[in-house]
Amino acid sequence: MNILIQIILIMVALEIIETNFQKAPTVGMMIDRLYGYYQKSIFLLFLIHPTFYFVLFISIATGIVNIYFIIILLLKIVDIFFKIELIKQKYIKKEVESELALLLDTPIPSFMSYLGVIMYVPLLILGLFAQ
Repeated sequence: MNILIQIILIMVALEIIETNFQKAPTVGMMIDRLYGYYQKSIFLLFLIHPTFYFVLFISIATGIVNIYFIIILLLKIVDIFFKIELIKQKYIKKEVESELALLLDTPIPSFMSYLGVIMYVPLLILGLFAQ
């Protein structure tokens, strides 16, 4: 039981770290911040999403592959590639669609930054205990 608590606490800590890498007042400013990592290296952009790798590692190490782990991994993949697509449209193509331009100006409430902790940690707990 002790190892499960450690896994959960590590997940919470990694989610908070990931949130702090991406925290910004608007979606556009968050994409600007992520573009700074992207400019240095695309691999750095992938590395600032440590919870994806942690969940993948836990799934492989424990041999647990259930719907909860799959949901976490799919949401993380969609999140990462959606951000890459926004970076590509805004900085590489320099053509942002009108709908996405509205999205970039959308403010991010402070509680939304920690949505990952609220969403992914319970899914991880369910994934660890549902067998």
